[in-house]
Amino acid sequence: MLFNYGVGISLSKTSQQSRVNKKVLLTFGIVANAALLGYFKYADFFITNVNHLLGTDAGLLHLALPLAISFFTFQQVAYLVDSYRGETKEYDFLNYANFVTFFPQLIAGPIVHHAEMMPQFAKTANKVMRYPNIAVGLFIFSIGLFKKVIIADTFAIWATAGFDHAPQLHMVEAWVTSLSYTFQLYFDFSGYTDMAIGAALLFNIKLPLNFNSPYKATNIQDFWRRWHITLSRFLREYIYIPLGGNKKGEFRTYGNLMATFLIGGIWHGAGWTFLFWGFLHGMAIVIHRVWSKVGFKLHTVLAWFITFNFINITWVFFRAKEWDDAMKVLSGMFSGALVLPSEWKETLSSLLGDTVYYGYWLQSISTDTYTMYWIMAGLFVVVVLNNTNELAQKFKPNLWTMLYASVLFLIAASSLSKLSEFLYFNF
Repeated sequence: MLFNYGVGISLSKTSQQSRVNKKVLLTFGIVANAALLGYFKYADFFITNVNHLLGTDAGLLHLALPLAISFFTFQQVAYLVDSYRGETKEYDFLNYANFVTFFPQLIAGPIVHHAEMMPQFAKTANKVMRYPNIAVGLFIFSIGLFKKVIIADTFAIWATAGFDHAPQLHMVEAWVTSLSYTFQLYFDFSGYTDMAIGAALLFNIKLPLNFNSPYKATNIQDFWRRWHITLSRFLREYIYIPLGGNKKGEFRTYGNLMATFLIGGIWHGAGWTFLFWGFLHGMAIVIHRVWSKVGFKLHTVLAWFITFNFINITWVFFRAKEWDDAMKVLSGMFSGALVLPSEWKETLSSLLGDTVYYGYWLQSISTDTYTMYWIMAGLFVVVVLNNTNELAQKFKPNLWTMLYASVLFLIAASSLSKLSEFLYFNF
């Protein structure tokens, strides 16, 4: 923080430095931040790949990731770039430290911008209790806690069983595994974001919207305007546009899009599966751009169906610890045997013949029919119901709202003793 604050202050004093010196200082600041992130997060990934390529046996470092290093690195790099552009004001160090370490959003985002946070910390009026903010904050926090502890952690059981424990999966098990992770990730990450926004409101601080019903998206560009909005904003403003954006010809634009998504993929984790996930989304964005230029349009329902399934399939690479785990799930989804409940045999055997097997149809992920109800309910929530931001805008501090939030909070709080997986700890 001291380093970046000092560099930022120096960059903002435009009258005292030439443009060349400023560019050197900015480069030095960015490289220093990226080097620390690279050392802690990617050193073992680099050593592993060098060992594989050269046949060496160098020992891994097994470094512990400093808490939230991915998030506060992006946050401070954005501050340095904005200081270089002359878009920052000179705030005192205490406000800057608060901006970097503000605990509600530090661990899992949203990735905040200095222009939307530092004026709030400096504002004297925000240092008094505001009961309407406390009421809305507790309401949003309760919804987020329920999402994380009850919904996400329930889906986590089936996702973990399918990805990490099952030796192989037939078709239904594989689809249940992938969909369970698709919903686990959404409710886990959006739940943490809700808790961050709610906790911040207790201190009169308004964090930016980070999720806007992303699984309602009807194309991949729409998805990235709704999913992890602050990350998309960072990648656009500090990587895509500096690379040239769409100002240097169509093919250069496609290259810039691919580079941006590859960087976004590897930022999420040190592994080839993350890089491939970024590559797939980059390709999808390029295809969408070409498709839009040609002028083709799909029916809204079909467009949603294709988009949702593309996202669900690509999450397989995002979740898989190893390439083989991804292949196990994908091969089950598209070439696995179709196994249905034994009680359906009498009804369906004459229609489907020998192409279907009957028996304990979800054995490999240790679950039963009620899992399908959870998946249908999860789909209904993310596609049909209002999101937390929409509920907060309609918020009224009355008895029913208090009961609703209290019930969600108490149910979630009563389950806090269970094992809970924090997905974004890895990122």
